[in-house]
Amino acid sequence: MYVKKSRRTALTLALPLALVISLVVVGYPSDAAAKLKVVATLSDLGALAREIGGPHIHVTTLVPHDADAHYIDARPNLMLPLSRADLVIVNGLQLEVGWLPPLIRNSRNGKIQAGTPGYLAASFFVRRLQVPTQKVSRVMGDVHPGGNPHFTHDPRAGIAISKAIARRLSALDPAHAKDYAARQSAWAKRATKLVNTQAQRFAKLPAAKRVVVSYHQSLAYLFDWLKLKEIATIEPRPGIPPNPGHTANVLSKMRATGARTIVTEPYYPQTVSKTLARLAKGTLVKIPGGTRLGKGETYLQRIKRTSDALYAAIAKTHKAGK
Repeated sequence: MYVKKSRRTALTLALPLALVISLVVVGYPSDAAAKLKVVATLSDLGALAREIGGPHIHVTTLVPHDADAHYIDARPNLMLPLSRADLVIVNGLQLEVGWLPPLIRNSRNGKIQAGTPGYLAASFFVRRLQVPTQKVSRVMGDVHPGGNPHFTHDPRAGIAISKAIARRLSALDPAHAKDYAARQSAWAKRATKLVNTQAQRFAKLPAAKRVVVSYHQSLAYLFDWLKLKEIATIEPRPGIPPNPGHTANVLSKMRATGARTIVTEPYYPQTVSKTLARLAKGTLVKIPGGTRLGKGETYLQRIKRTSDALYAAIAKTHKAGK
């Protein structure tokens, strides 16, 4: 129960002492209030936090699993969980730069400002891919100066992030440090098994079939894990819509390399992707953008759902002899 300060003062003056004590004990240190309040920008990060924190934390996420994290409206209602948070977990690498900084700043929560123990940037703990070697300009499209920010598609990055989350939760809540460490260790074993099982599964596919096309330059980490070769992106540059000339070039590359699988996330346009799949006699596969946390899905279930869908598309193409 939440009581506004002015009303609580009035109640304190009006009620007998015993009743006031009862109100404080029952209403304030409730089970929910006693938990660490964790806010994660992405559903993948929220799912990882929930795995490690278990019953000791309450997790809120800001970006729906089927939304593009680049383009989120900085609505005032997103500020409320931030104002109450003990820890905020962000992706980093400027993925949320267009909307998150003003929300954190205006939350007036000193515990979660950048540089404090209550601010955790996942990107600090992963191996970064596609880090630009030249000065970045808008001519290059939506290129991130620190590297590709879409690392949660790779469960190996998820393992590294889980370790960082366990350490930070332990620092903020030492009373449950042993439990956080134990939960992370057990989870990492399950994750490592999935990492190896799926990688071995893809390795059995002929190399000639492990060539793919993506819509946006967001799947580098996924392809790196599963040893798939991306021969083209449908966007000529990140964030730039395809034009007829570039589309024709992608089709030419698909025919030349034998690539028949096009991979996209649900929030990107699919008209051009469907056309290319039809012309190349291939398959368009839509993979999850994130963990369906609100439906009870775990991060590893999301990763398996992603890799299973991708494998099925490639295997289907191979079996058909296309």
